[in-house]
Amino acid sequence: MTVCPCGRTTDKALPLSLVACCGPYHAGQPAPDAERLMRSRYSAFVQGDVSYLLATWHSTQRPAELTLETGGKWLGLEIKQHRVTGADTAEVEFVARFRVGGKAVRQHERSRFVREDGLWFYVDGDVL
Repeated sequence: MTVCPCGRTTDKALPLSLVACCGPYHAGQPAPDAERLMRSRYSAFVQGDVSYLLATWHSTQRPAELTLETGGKWLGLEIKQHRVTGADTAEVEFVARFRVGGKAVRQHERSRFVREDGLWFYVDGDVL
């Protein structure tokens, strides 16, 4: 079993497999909420899935291309808060940890998401 990089667990605190967690979203199933989209995007960063990251980035903010840093090692994701802010908007506060060039990095961000035509998209975020 490949453990899902996002860190979600079962009710018994057992790690979920990628197939049972973020994998279906990477395969085209819509994420049901902003938190699961955030988790699936983290997993996509871990896996280097640039096409998924671009597809789930809102068109008003999406970069023309995305190049991921090579040699980085993702160490974990902690969701601090998932807050619904409107009928089709939400925020997710998270901390992502990774190591690049031997240096530990901690990215603490509050990200904004919007739902359009039943699909959630990452819009932007504030580094905290």
